[in-house]
Amino acid sequence: MTTNTTAVDEATGTSAASVVTGPPAAAVPEGSAVLVLEDGTRYTGRAYGATGRTLGEVVFSTGMTGYQETLTDPSYAGQIVLMTAPHIGNTGVNDADMESRKIWVSGFVVRDPARRVSNFRAERSLDEELVNDGVVGISGVDTRAITRHIRSAGAMRAGVFSGEALSLSDDEQLALVREQTGMAGRNLSQEVTTSERYDVLAAEGAERIGSIAVLDLGIKRATVRYLSEHGFDVIVLPASTTAEEIREIAPTALFYSNGPGDPAASDHQVGLLRELLRDGIPYFGICFGNQLLGRALGFGTYKLPFGHRGINQPVLDKRTGRVEITAQNHGFAVDAPIEGDLESPEGFGRVRVSHYSLNDQVVEGLECLDIAAFSVQYHPEAAAGPHDAFYLFDRFRRLVKDRAEQNGAN
Repeated sequence: MTTNTTAVDEATGTSAASVVTGPPAAAVPEGSAVLVLEDGTRYTGRAYGATGRTLGEVVFSTGMTGYQETLTDPSYAGQIVLMTAPHIGNTGVNDADMESRKIWVSGFVVRDPARRVSNFRAERSLDEELVNDGVVGISGVDTRAITRHIRSAGAMRAGVFSGEALSLSDDEQLALVREQTGMAGRNLSQEVTTSERYDVLAAEGAERIGSIAVLDLGIKRATVRYLSEHGFDVIVLPASTTAEEIREIAPTALFYSNGPGDPAASDHQVGLLRELLRDGIPYFGICFGNQLLGRALGFGTYKLPFGHRGINQPVLDKRTGRVEITAQNHGFAVDAPIEGDLESPEGFGRVRVSHYSLNDQVVEGLECLDIAAFSVQYHPEAAAGPHDAFYLFDRFRRLVKDRAEQNGAN
């Protein structure tokens, strides 16, 4: 690997030694690769990352930046992610921007991978990170054409084949793609959740509000950090945690994270949430946590044609009339009318759709009017930006604080 040695920056006091400028030769695969969609469409390109065979649901992400945060977001488990931005890898990767312990995507599709890293924070090239985590990818394909095809036909099962897997016949490759399980009906939370509880104390200097039980359905590190910075002692729990175990902890609040899979397949987490909402514990959910709140309240969910993925999704906040540019990654949505006050079929009182997408009027947020609970379908932590929705952490902090003061007065 080529490196440049630089002196300590006098302004920041930090060292920029060993700046990565290119991937090692072992991380640059040779040979062709093919992306095969379940409708029989084929796109031929070059091998990228690890070589071999990978299967998953092909989706596209519209973010111009933040590919490392996308790759390490557990919400993308089971998916082959196509980046619509044409040039990927120019800033390399580093440990600071990892949103979890590894890359979770099943495969990676890019048009033009950078062969030179140009960022002082880079510790490795994207190429070698993909190889190290065994992520099979493809480059040199027309990502615009593939995106337009997915927008018309919908997200679908797919596979990337390179190396020895490229020798399989077209029919054999297509059969493998079509035989795999689709995303609908899959419960992936157990695959991405933490194996055991871990705690993060409220950040030094923050006004402590109390403790928050966080159900890890595929959480990002930035979310834990921001909850801590807003005064919560964060208790991160496995997805299989029971109501009794949470009651023993006696947290001040409850949080459901983002995560992959079909919300209709997460009956345990829905039942858990209903029990704790009836206990009166304040709740905040994001992304998958929004869909599970919808189910807990008694509404249905459904699969979107191609989903919302990227960091430029416009959402209207009905309370303020403000348009927020948000970071999103979801292929399912809550089935509820976006206008008027609704009555929860499960007996939780009045519910209102608080936010909706300006692209297709999909539900982007729920607000309970008679219990202390709300959720949004997007990512307010938005580690790769934007930060329009960051205020939601403050809103939840105030909700929990106000509820505690009311209970103290009673």
